[in-house]
Amino acid sequence: MEKIIKKAIRRGQKTLSEYDSKQVIQSVGIPITREKLARSRKAAVAYANEIGYPVVLKGCSDKAAHKTEMGLVKLNLTGAKEVRNAYDEIIGKGFELDGVLVQEMIRGEREFVIGLSRDPQFGPCVMFGIGGIFTEVIKDVSFRVAPITEVDAEEMLGEIRMKKLLDEFRGSPAVDRNDLINALVSIGDIGYKHSEIAEIDINPLIIRGSKPVVADALVVLSEQKKSRRRAAS
Repeated sequence: MEKIIKKAIRRGQKTLSEYDSKQVIQSVGIPITREKLARSRKAAVAYANEIGYPVVLKGCSDKAAHKTEMGLVKLNLTGAKEVRNAYDEIIGKGFELDGVLVQEMIRGEREFVIGLSRDPQFGPCVMFGIGGIFTEVIKDVSFRVAPITEVDAEEMLGEIRMKKLLDEFRGSPAVDRNDLINALVSIGDIGYKHSEIAEIDINPLIIRGSKPVVADALVVLSEQKKSRRRAAS
């Protein structure tokens, strides 16, 4: 984690790419989608074959927070030809990219959000709630000031209005609450220990079977204070 953050700060980045954001999140034990970063069409096809179809291709850059709107996301690709065409389309957009993320196409009927933000008064705060494209509309979330305990995290799960989605749902098993609790505690620890991270947005956190998996994420870096050179006497 430290290596990724330090490199981004040296480069003057304001955010991490999706790939680097998820590497930070995975480093504290939170499961992410199977994925690899391709820097050629040939590598993209090889990674897709390795991961297994269907796959998603995403243009990857710290400057591409809104990938869908930029035309940098290609979903449900089922073969090598589709992967090659999607790779060419993404590269052809002309954006400065670190590569193209080849990611397993993960499906789930339940989507949640986990976040970290910094409040001017309370400091780092952890958020949990209903995720997906309607997060900002539904606004069904709970908060705690970091660091948080497992008891805090368990209480957060019970505070959202749609908490029944955590139980058995449409033939799917109940969500593994221990995994969610561990994820919330871990995100709180990142916020408490790493002041260089301003925000984390994990959305969606998709429930596959009973297990939560991070399908997309963004880490925003804190504004770095510029060192002042001493004036010559």
